Formats: sequence, C-alpha cells, structure tokens
Amino acid sequence: MNTALKYWREAATVILAAGLRHTQSADSLKTGLEKVSDIAHRSAFDYQVLLLKRSSSSGFMPNAYVFPGGLADASDFSSEWQEVFQSFTKAPNYGIGVVRQPPETRPPIFATDRAQLGSPIPGDVAFRICAVRETFEESGVLLAVPKHEESGIRVRTDDARDSDPQPTLTTLSGLWDRDVLSKWRSLVIGDSANFIKMCKELQCLPNIWALHEWGNWLTPIGTHAKQRRYDTAFYICFLRDAPHTLQDEKEIVHFKWSSPAEVMHSYRSKEIWIAPPQVYELGRMCQCPALRDLHRFAWQRSLEGCEQWLPIHLVAPDCFASILPGDALYPEKVDPSGKSGGVMKTEKSLEELQQDSANLHRIIGQDPYSITVQMNITPKYNHLPPLCGTDVDNPTKNHSKL
Repeated sequence: MNTALKYWREAATVILAAGLRHTQSADSLKTGLEKVSDIAHRSAFDYQVLLLKRSSSSGFMPNAYVFPGGLADASDFSSEWQEVFQSFTKAPNYGIGVVRQPPETRPPIFATDRAQLGSPIPGDVAFRICAVRETFEESGVLLAVPKHEESGIRVRTDDARDSDPQPTLTTLSGLWDRDVLSKWRSLVIGDSANFIKMCKELQCLPNIWALHEWGNWLTPIGTHAKQRRYDTAFYICFLRDAPHTLQDEKEIVHFKWSSPAEVMHSYRSKEIWIAPPQVYELGRMCQCPALRDLHRFAWQRSLEGCEQWLPIHLVAPDCFASILPGDALYPEKVDPSGKSGGVMKTEKSLEELQQDSANLHRIIGQDPYSITVQMNITPKYNHLPPLCGTDVDNPTKNHSKL
C-alpha cells in the first residue's frame, strides 16, 4: 500500500466470469437471489459475469453496477501473509509468474518496489489479495484454496512460458459452512486485517493464481475538485460454476449474473447503468462468447503486461468523450495532479471528430446510456480490442478475435 500517493488511492477489482453449465439451484433462488434471465440462456455466451450495484449513498459512482473490488488496505501488504504463503515465497511472485513487460513501461501500481515502502509482499501479489478480500466482502464469494490442496497449485516460472492450450477452470471449495463464512465475512468487513486471521484459522490461501492481470484504469480528472480518484488494478478470473452470491446490503444493494451481451442490452435499455471502464471491458469480452476460449486467452496473455489508462475528458457541442492512450487527441503529456489538462473542449461535432482523427481510441456518447467505444488502433501487449459501436449488442455477427 503506497501511503505516499498524493492524488490517487490504490485499488483492485476482479472480473468474475462463471460457466452456465451448473447454475444456482432452486433452493438458493428461494433465498432471494436474482434468477438468471432467460435471455442470457438464449444468448451465444456460455458464461456470465458478476456485477454489483453500488448503494445510492455511495460516495463513488452511486447506483452503478460494477465489478467486485475496492481499496487496498495496509493489511494486504502485511508480512503475516508470508506465513500463509510459506510454500510459495521462493517462487517468482509467489507462483503467479513475472510479467515480461519492461519495467520502465510497467504501470506504477505494479512497478513500485513495495520493499522500499516497508512491505515484503510483492505488489502483484498484494493487489490480488485485495481483489480476493474485497470480492468476499462485497459478494460473499470466497476465492480461496484449502491448505491441503496447495500442492496442486500450478506455479508459473521463467522456464515455463505457459503454452498450455487449455488451463483448468477454477472450482470453489465447498469445505466451509456458510454460517462460518458469514461470521468471518462480517469480521473482515469490520476490519480488513481479519482476512489474514480467517485464512490462518480456516487453513486456506487466497487464490491469487486464479486471477490473471487484465488492465489498469485511473479515475479521470473530473470537473469536481473533490472527486475521488483511484488507481485500480483489473484482474479476470474464470469459475466453472456461478457460486452462491450475496450482497452486503451496505455498499452493495443488489447483484446480477448475466452474459456480457445481456449486460450491454440492459444498459442500452436504461435498466442499469455501468461506468465507461465496464462498458470497455465488457466490450472486450463480447469478442469471445466461449468461456474456455476467453480463459485460454487471458491465461496466455496475462504475463505480457498492460498499459496504464488515464482517460481525458473531451466536451463537444453534441457529445462527450473519454480519450484514451493511442488516440490522436490524447495529450503527449498528462498532468496527473489535475491542475491542468483534465478536460478538453472543442467546437467540432461528433461526425467531424471521427473524420479528423486517424487514430481512434475513445469512449464516446451523447448521454450516460449511449456510450460506445471507437477504436481502430492495435491494442498493446497482445490484448483484445472491444467490439465497437452497437456491435456489442449482437456479438454473434462478429468473428472472435481469439
């Protein structure tokens, strides 16, 4: 945890994708959990994504549907985790592998030497711990491996370039009683440090190996001086089945398991609101309706690295946009303090903006429910481009990029 950060608060989030083969039982649906829509079952997708609705009283993106995640805590970097991960401390990054991206281009959230900040836990590990903890707090889904199964964990090394064509989907352990998990969940929500105590008492490890690096988004510099801003590590995780899920009724008031196409349909229909990063990442997932294909891609790509993205606001007479790195309008230098350059203005129309720019990488819209991605550049680090425009509503018309 970097307490020296002046403008940003570090955070982690995880995109949970779960297979449709074994959906929740009728018994669990009786508890008030949301039923999977018939539309999702009829879609081309064989998986669903978890979205959580933030409370209307939330200080950041109230009422928005978001991926599970939250702020990093000092406990995520605690030296006590060395005891929990004792069998893996000598492996590169505790067995999650070392990203091949050059250090000088690595986003600061990942490149920062945490040892110089007083933590022996690598940032690549700590932010995965944070993502697992926050997912447990917000949804009750515990991404953990029982201690007695740790010998079966697949460790990634520099010698093995992970060319396996098909990694195994993650199966959640049913080892712990729901009442036990509920008790610990309340304790962890009350104090993040209790997550370490829980893992020790339940003899389990946060499943950091199931999380694959996906991206890094920074909250745009807004028009409000007191706007909260976050530097967020994005991960993606693939589950065999959709697990038992519960909102916490505090920060999170509702949850939704739906296919990426169904989420986008609900968004266009103004049934739910999702923020631009969610629109972008779901657009990426719409390139691949098959869970096994997307999992294989994420597994093989995860050691390539990623870009740090700080969107720049552009206000035009008939639209607004978030300009992303690589776009012809993206500034050569960006002031992260927010004192200058956070918002650009133009008198050009949407049509003129599209015609005048050779390189497009932007999220653009005319109201909060109409934003789409415009992109004609090649993503860095072998990543997926999102489906652009209205194609996300009908991904079956497109050929997968995988």
